[in-house]
Amino acid sequence: MTELDEIAAALRTVSSRLHRRLRAEAGQAEHSAAQVAVIRHLLEHGPATTSALARAEGVRPQSMSATVASLQAAGIVERRPDPDDGRAAQVYLSEAGERALREGRAAKQEWLTRTLAERLSPDERRIVADAVALIERMLQP
Repeated sequence: MTELDEIAAALRTVSSRLHRRLRAEAGQAEHSAAQVAVIRHLLEHGPATTSALARAEGVRPQSMSATVASLQAAGIVERRPDPDDGRAAQVYLSEAGERALREGRAAKQEWLTRTLAERLSPDERRIVADAVALIERMLQP
């Protein structure tokens, strides 16, 4: 394995661990990847039909219906009649869902801030800030 392969593997591993930790801090560990994708889609794009969500996520409508039903049962989303098509329903984030998202984001931010302050020196925090800037460059098209 080359040095670049080792760096890439370490970065992939640590970013996965950080992602899992942040999800746990936000209380999202109980949501499946499919549920998180629906929540994220609704947050970024607004209300959508189950069919539109299925197309956006590349899954069968039946699978998306099951995902939406589980989120609805948890109070995260709700269905309302489509204003353009009375036969269809749109899926919205509920007030409880939006509140959970805000609280989750705040919990993630608090954990990151506290951990940076408690575990890293000012010099190490600057190194992390530099690394974040470099990762941002890696993510540019």
